[in-house]
Amino acid sequence: MFETVGDLPRVGIAAGIAEGFVSPPSPRSWFRNSGKSHSPLKDACDDSPVELYAAEEARLAQLVAEAEQAVDDDPLAGLPEQERVRRQKLANLRARGVDPYATTFQRTTTISNVRQEFGDLEPDARTGKIVSVAGRVMLNRVTGKLCFAELWDWTGDIQIMVSLAVAGEDNLTSWKHDLDLGDIVGVTGEVITSRRGELSIMADDFSITSKCLVPLPDKHKGLNDPEARVRQRYVDLIVNQESRDMLTMRSEMVRAIREQLWTRDYLEVETPMMQRVHGGANARPFVTHINAYDMQLYMRIAPELFLKRLLVGGVERVFELNRNFRNEGADSTHNPEFTSMEMYDAYGDYDSMRILTRELILAAAVAVHGRPIVKRPIAGAYDGSQGYEEVDISGDWPVITLHEGISAALGEDVTVDTDLPTLRRLADQAGIARNQAWGAGQLTLELYEHLCEARTTTPVFWTDFPTDVSPLTRKKPSEPRLAERWDLVAWGAEIGTAYTELIDPLDQRERLTAQSMLAAAGDVEAMEIDEDFLRALEYGMPPTGGQGMGIDRLLMLLTGRNIRDSVLFPLTRPDQ
Repeated sequence: MFETVGDLPRVGIAAGIAEGFVSPPSPRSWFRNSGKSHSPLKDACDDSPVELYAAEEARLAQLVAEAEQAVDDDPLAGLPEQERVRRQKLANLRARGVDPYATTFQRTTTISNVRQEFGDLEPDARTGKIVSVAGRVMLNRVTGKLCFAELWDWTGDIQIMVSLAVAGEDNLTSWKHDLDLGDIVGVTGEVITSRRGELSIMADDFSITSKCLVPLPDKHKGLNDPEARVRQRYVDLIVNQESRDMLTMRSEMVRAIREQLWTRDYLEVETPMMQRVHGGANARPFVTHINAYDMQLYMRIAPELFLKRLLVGGVERVFELNRNFRNEGADSTHNPEFTSMEMYDAYGDYDSMRILTRELILAAAVAVHGRPIVKRPIAGAYDGSQGYEEVDISGDWPVITLHEGISAALGEDVTVDTDLPTLRRLADQAGIARNQAWGAGQLTLELYEHLCEARTTTPVFWTDFPTDVSPLTRKKPSEPRLAERWDLVAWGAEIGTAYTELIDPLDQRERLTAQSMLAAAGDVEAMEIDEDFLRALEYGMPPTGGQGMGIDRLLMLLTGRNIRDSVLFPLTRPDQ
């Protein structure tokens, strides 16, 4: 921030003058050779402005040096009191030869297992069962000869009792004087119940396995600031059960999807994250550079073109569940880095993909909630402040064409034959900020997004998109101006999309050439021509159904939360 430490006094003088704490010399005093100054600094410097500033600079430099020396003498200086106390305890432990960051701890069970095995005990019961558990101390009540604490691990929490009679004087003293809230400890002791019937572990011995040097937020109030929860997800997970639940639900959801595909003989693969040509979707890519080859690369926006190469190679059922990157906006439904699942089935089509997609989502819902439901925030409060309502999704999901949906929304028939001037008029009436260069396909897509997608609630398959906005999709044999494509939409968000894949290499070249012309004209989202992909298609790819689905979006659908809750570490602006 400053060129040298020597700048600090000058900055201090400037700040002092600005705040009125330092009086600058008046111009008159520069030429006055006699008379008593009203400023002590002037007295000291014989009214010379140069000497005045030099003296003040020297004084401030001395203060800076003294402050730096104080920090060197006391490394805890400047820390909040609670952090100083914790670091002093850390130093005391090390002085006694105790390592406050243990190599390991041999625990014999988890807290949830203890609760499952001994959850029905009567009050004041002893089991004789000795267990070793480990976790973080979340509450601690210290009394004379008996201390009570709440110990939490990922599976649950349990009461710990540390008594003089059982643990001994050394352990009790250490528990009282060395321990802080947030410390991770290992405890060995007998499973009992207290007089009030609280399941507990009566500690025989304990050890601090990781000292917590920063105070945790209040256990009952939690970490409530949404921005802080995202920036410090590690703290959020410690103190907020709902955040731990989201992580668990995401894991269960992903497991269910994988198992459904594995049982159908799909192979899971990984394809390149960095690509020489960006394609597979219309989106603005992130650009990077590889020094080894002095070559520009793109972070992938979709794995589609590489997965299709595998179908050319003979793989008949394949999926990838991985990360994509799109250099676009970030809001409640978008994150520049996101997880998606793409799957391809040789000899399938967009109808077979529709059936399979519904089965996958229902299986994911059962894995998360135990039954085929989704949760929706009441009054649109995605922070859960108004609670959630359950919506059963086990029924049929409507299949509606784009033109049917647009016509119903406008109260006016719109078909593939509707002329361009009419589509422009309808777009203007709908309040769409349109580009004069848009054709009928793009205008139809914009009308759909504003009038159909945004207003969709329960899941709907919107089908038969214009061919000219679906460059990787097979044309409908009965109407070549439409493509065999659907988007699955629920509560205003696109969850997934599927095609009957375009396998004609000549048609595909023509469409990608049209995309490259758009890119050359300045469309940053248009695809480039991937010559290697086109060469692969020339070897022959079987008729295929393909589908892509956003994992983050699916978790949002199932839980009613926004994307910053669905993604563990969403991208945020630097903390100022």
